[in-house]
Amino acid sequence: MNNLLQFEKEYSVNVYETDPDGILSAASLFNYMQDIASDHAEKLGFGRDDLMKHNWFWVLSRMYAEIEHWPKWKDKIILKTWPNGTDKLFALRNYEVKFKDGSPVARGTSSWLVLDTTTRRIQRPESALSHFKRNFESQDFPLRYAAKLEPAESDAVNSESFRVKISDLDINLHTNNVRYLHWVNDTYNLDFVMKNSPKSVEINYLSESLFNEEIFIKTAAENNNENYYNHSVFRKNDGKELCRVKIGWQKKQ
Repeated sequence: MNNLLQFEKEYSVNVYETDPDGILSAASLFNYMQDIASDHAEKLGFGRDDLMKHNWFWVLSRMYAEIEHWPKWKDKIILKTWPNGTDKLFALRNYEVKFKDGSPVARGTSSWLVLDTTTRRIQRPESALSHFKRNFESQDFPLRYAAKLEPAESDAVNSESFRVKISDLDINLHTNNVRYLHWVNDTYNLDFVMKNSPKSVEINYLSESLFNEEIFIKTAAENNNENYYNHSVFRKNDGKELCRVKIGWQKKQ
């Protein structure tokens, strides 16, 4: 693969990026993945500002990660990312995460949409990105792309409702993508979180939420697999489902 199509960046795990056990949170890992994707897109010439010149913008649709070893506070890790072709309406991107000694941390994938700013219509990525004269042939990768998740079952447990706060918002005044993972994580019992860690995290983004909207979350254990939990995030006033999250858990070593 052309070295230009690969990009590496070092991250240091700060204490405010960890869960109460001092281990990097899933939300922080996904923040890193989005951060490096944004940086790399800019270097390749199709970042946020580049797309806006054509009245388009990027939307993260799905993200998936499998974690082998969770970093802890003060650890330094290396993220590597590269675009990996297209699949129908999705532009695909891969990630590898390692400790500085080369030992594995995680692998991840993400699926992105290109939308028209005015019409909100999805643009076919191979057509839209052809403006930037890049070749994005797909490469084999030993990790699947995020699938279409099922909603939490009808017998799911509902969380208490809460409102979208100023601290939840991004630069576009919508809820920041990673805040949904924070919200989902807050539905778990503290003792459970201290004794277990995610081995996989998968998210589908379905719709936007805005300041002061009331939110609640449905949670259900996956059928025949009590180590996996499905979460559906809803807006309360109209019942709109905003995103789905699936987390696989394992006992901490």
